[in-house]
Parts: sequence; structure tokens; C-alpha cells
Amino acid sequence: MAELRVIDYQPTWPAQYAQVEAELRAALSPLDAALEHIGSTAVPGLCAKPVIDVALGVDALDGVAMRIAALAAIGFVYRPEYESVIPERRYFVRAAGGTPRVHLHALVRAGALWRQHLLFRDALRRDPALMQSYASLKQHLAVRYASEKAAYTEAKGPFIEKVLAAAGTGIDPLRELHGGNRP
Repeated sequence: MAELRVIDYQPTWPAQYAQVEAELRAALSPLDAALEHIGSTAVPGLCAKPVIDVALGVDALDGVAMRIAALAAIGFVYRPEYESVIPERRYFVRAAGGTPRVHLHALVRAGALWRQHLLFRDALRRDPALMQSYASLKQHLAVRYASEKAAYTEAKGPFIEKVLAAAGTGIDPLRELHGGNRP
């Protein structure tokens, strides 16, 4: 298994996402879908694994099943084995090439997972201190779990859950994360 790598923010990530978005729109046409850049590469200044995460929002996941061949034609591999872990997502991966590795998360755009991805991304974009706190956690966990990607992802869970719980409530997530004291 490849070692987990978290690197400094790369200013090329938004343009690389735009390239992937254009390819997806062309391949998926005429599917009525929303596309969003999610994950750490979508947050300016945030360190990340060199992976462009894309949320594909659809009305129903059945529509994605009919586009598997079109996605394969642009290099995406369908990974149905992850549906046992997250049944409300269809997951595709494209190896690094013209862009870094791409993870495509097909989600129901009115669903909880869609909203959670956008809420978390937007919270990090709005609050530089929150973003820095998350960056520190990611860097620490990347060292601790360098050869255990699943453990790295799981260890970020409590931070993400607190941010999501605070989203839209007026509660300061950093205050919640640090026992009532904002660092």
C-alpha cells in the first residue's frame, strides 16, 4: 500500500478541478447533475492528499449507473465494493495523469451526504482558524497513520462531526472542539 502523503496547498488545484469538471460535463451530458469541488483541495491554503475530490449531485443514483461506461471512457473506474460502507454513494476513481488522482462521489443532491460535504468545505473556507486547526490535525494524523489510510480518515471523523454539528447553528466549532476556548 502506498504511503499516505499530505502536501501543502497547490494553487493549481482549482484549475485541475475545472478541467475535470469540463470532462465530466461532456461525458455525462445530458444528465441533469451538479458538480462541486469538495475535500481539502477545494479549500485555499489547506494541506491535502494530492487528490481532487468531486461531488456529482444527481436526483437519483440510478442515473449514475447508466453512465458507468461514459465515465470509464474518460478514465474513471467504478468501485462498487465501497457501497457496503456508504450505500448512498457511488464511487469512482481516476488515476493520476493530466490531473492528480480524482475521486468522484456520486450523491443524491438533496441528500445528507451532499449537504455535509458542502457544509464542511464551506465552514473551512469561511474560517481561517478552523482551517488551520484542521490542517494541524491532518498533518499530525498523516504522520501517525502514514501507512493506514482508513485509520487516518477515521481519526478525522470527530473533528468533522463537530464542525457539521455546529454548521448553521451559530455555534463556534473551534470553541466546541477545544472545550469552550477558541485557540
